[in-house]
Amino acid sequence: MLPDDHFHEACAVFAVCAPDGLRESAKLVYFGLYALQHRGQESAGITSFTADGVSHTHKAMGLVSQVFDEAVLSRLQGAIAVGHNRYSTTGSSKICNAQPIVVPTRLGDIALAHNGNLVNAKELRAELTAQGYQLASTSDSEGIAYAIAHEINAGYDWQEGISRALLRCQGAFSLAIATPVGIFGARDGYGIRPLVVGQTPDGIHVLSSETCGLDIIGAEFIREVAPGELVWLDSVQIRSHRWLKEPLPKLCIFEMIYFARPDSIMHGASLYSYRLRLGAILAEEAPVEADLVIGVPDSGVPAAIGFSQASGIPFGEGLIKNRYVGRTFIQPTQTMRESGIRMKLNPLRDVLEGKRVVVVDDSIVRGTTSRKIVRALREAGAVEVHMRISSPPVTNPCFYGIDTDSQDHLIAARYDLNAIASLIEVDSLAYLSHRAMLVATDTNPAHFCTACFDGNYPIAVPDQLKRTKLMLEATAP
Repeated sequence: MLPDDHFHEACAVFAVCAPDGLRESAKLVYFGLYALQHRGQESAGITSFTADGVSHTHKAMGLVSQVFDEAVLSRLQGAIAVGHNRYSTTGSSKICNAQPIVVPTRLGDIALAHNGNLVNAKELRAELTAQGYQLASTSDSEGIAYAIAHEINAGYDWQEGISRALLRCQGAFSLAIATPVGIFGARDGYGIRPLVVGQTPDGIHVLSSETCGLDIIGAEFIREVAPGELVWLDSVQIRSHRWLKEPLPKLCIFEMIYFARPDSIMHGASLYSYRLRLGAILAEEAPVEADLVIGVPDSGVPAAIGFSQASGIPFGEGLIKNRYVGRTFIQPTQTMRESGIRMKLNPLRDVLEGKRVVVVDDSIVRGTTSRKIVRALREAGAVEVHMRISSPPVTNPCFYGIDTDSQDHLIAARYDLNAIASLIEVDSLAYLSHRAMLVATDTNPAHFCTACFDGNYPIAVPDQLKRTKLMLEATAP
């Protein structure tokens, strides 16, 4: 078996506010979540609001197509709906942590969907517990929901209440919040996780983690929600409020490199085109004599095509991915694992045999998958295997909504280039330079978070949280 050795995104959010005549907003949210399935595969959920302000929720563990069917969606009536796909980062993989988080307030229920991770989750939870709230989950998202409820119950309206609550939240968050009067979208002051606004031709307003979620329901991309901005979308208009006066844009660069779907638009262009540029620059920075360029499907393919175009080395498919594996409750036995069962990737012998192969991937995290891929290519007849990575070495964990190992499990944090090449058993190895990664964005390089490559965390991380993931020198208590 070739396990997935990539970083995993926290989740996706998607919300719809339609004119009152449309009562099937939940079905639109279903399709939006379907398009955003790549951002989270552990659980899915949708909350809808009927015209009388009553919320209806369905959420469960599993993929969107497993959690919802026509019968379930028919019970989620209303013009307002919000949905969520989850991959856990704070809080374990349990149904109690599935979203949306629904909390009552004096103005009606709120249903919150969160993408990101709070660095002060423990402190916020303690504050809310001291204020008398009983949190049912272990996720930081529930803390945000109750912080909003606290402000609403203190007498503030929706806009002011949400804005005040967000000032208590430190870390990364892109939020889609459904209420009886419309949907709200908000991003943290750094805009680390993406969030966009769209509109369908018949006037339905939409919030989505990525533009590919808009495309599937025929909505037009209007704009991004800005860092530090709160937007309010109802059936008539879109309003904007700055809950933070001095934002500092720091979009996660890994959204560009890997997480977001290649057909999504960021900074005015598709991520496919950005990834092509990464591969082309990589070919210039790290040339190699070879017969064939292949990408690790699916995320490494655009960069591999760019590498091929720039180098003149033919591109081909040397690895075939089984796209129907997903999450399965039937696991291979240890004996099957040891015998090399390949559930996700399988090499093409007639393409690879006798060839000097350049294999392009977007990153190396632990190195375990890279080594197994290299061995599989050699077993299929490749005479040389050269690996090229379309990002710099990953040396630091993420605290802002990506599921990462602790630093001591990141291969580039422990070994130099030659040692890594030896460990993954390649004939040569090269990474894209840090500068090229940023130059290829065609925008201000200062507007990206690159902490996983350089350790420069834009949002201060508490020492106690750092100690859970970073290799720090021992200090006196």
